[in-house]
Amino acid sequence: MPLNVIRQERLKWLAWKDIAPMRTALASLPELENITYTLDNTVTINALHVNHDDQEKIRHSALAMRPWRKGPFELFGTFIDTEWQSFIKYNLLEPHFNVEGKIVGDIGCNNGYYLFRMLSQKPKKLVGFDPSALCKTQFDFINHFIKSDIVYEMLGVEHLPLYEHKFDTLFCLGVLYHRSDPIQTLKALYQGLNPDGELILDTFMIDGESPVALSPSKTYSKIPNVYFVPTIPSLMNWLERAKFRDVEVLEIKKTDTIEQRKTEWIYGESLENFLDPTNPNLTIEGYPAPKRVYIKAKR
Repeated sequence: MPLNVIRQERLKWLAWKDIAPMRTALASLPELENITYTLDNTVTINALHVNHDDQEKIRHSALAMRPWRKGPFELFGTFIDTEWQSFIKYNLLEPHFNVEGKIVGDIGCNNGYYLFRMLSQKPKKLVGFDPSALCKTQFDFINHFIKSDIVYEMLGVEHLPLYEHKFDTLFCLGVLYHRSDPIQTLKALYQGLNPDGELILDTFMIDGESPVALSPSKTYSKIPNVYFVPTIPSLMNWLERAKFRDVEVLEIKKTDTIEQRKTEWIYGESLENFLDPTNPNLTIEGYPAPKRVYIKAKR
């Protein structure tokens, strides 16, 4: 199917009955003047003058768009305390990349938190890929005020080989374990890069020296769509099969309840509910608790 047809079909998802009220709220947001923003750990947006009614409208719109996973954000006094303190990951990775003047893609970009943070490095172009209608709506909510030229595509990693142009840098953070064919996913990322292009990747991992992977039965840490959790030697083999070179392990980090936790801005449970209550080194299913490896590789 042609990419433009896929785009048009997916834009229809914004009219779904659970998303449509959010889009209505989005359309009624005030147009404010003299807006300023800071792209720090919290992406903060302010204006010289905001009346109380507009502040309340913005707050109620943000609450209507829950759950908020990635952030945090603060808009005109409303602090969106997202489930993930995403600045921990961003600050870990930032010393390892330079996107100034580059064409950059973020695969599985969620609401665009990392893309907004990257604006400060002055890339040539920023493109986010995520098929979620909710995440697209949250992005549009933030970008209504920032008014960046970030391109948000309701597409997935599988569409990269069909995309109109290639990328100098691709980020693929927290996506690979959701794919039932991780090697094909890495091949798609490879095909999406320009020659000498760079991939920044993070994924779940398990400890071990053998090139093997955990294949969870039904859920992993209560997540139903986790297919493979590799050892680092196994991940290296996947990257080699996808033809990546100069693979570098940047960091290994266990996920903790500082980085991921339940707040009023999500529904349901979070990390503390996903771990064995008697042994935090295990998931509720008895698997090794979530640990991530951060990788940089070249095409």
